[in-house]
Amino acid sequence: MSVCRKWRTRKNRYLRDHMTEAELIFTALAELSTRQIAESVQAIGMAENTMAGKTGGGIAKKARLELEAKTGKRVVSKDNYLAPKVIK
Repeated sequence: MSVCRKWRTRKNRYLRDHMTEAELIFTALAELSTRQIAESVQAIGMAENTMAGKTGGGIAKKARLELEAKTGKRVVSKDNYLAPKVIK
């Protein structure tokens, strides 16, 4: 398990619960791009779907890097999107 995933994993919560809005948007872009590429080339099997995944992820990476260059802010953050629960 990666360090980032260990850091963000909480009991009874999902990894996406701890992503910022921008992280969620770029993750959705990568997933949508991957799915559409796999459908357009009619990918069958692990090798073809892996190539579609790398291409789709590359599209989201380029968009993320461009946004970071324009804004001067990093998209990936240690901040949690959800506010921590208050324990009484």
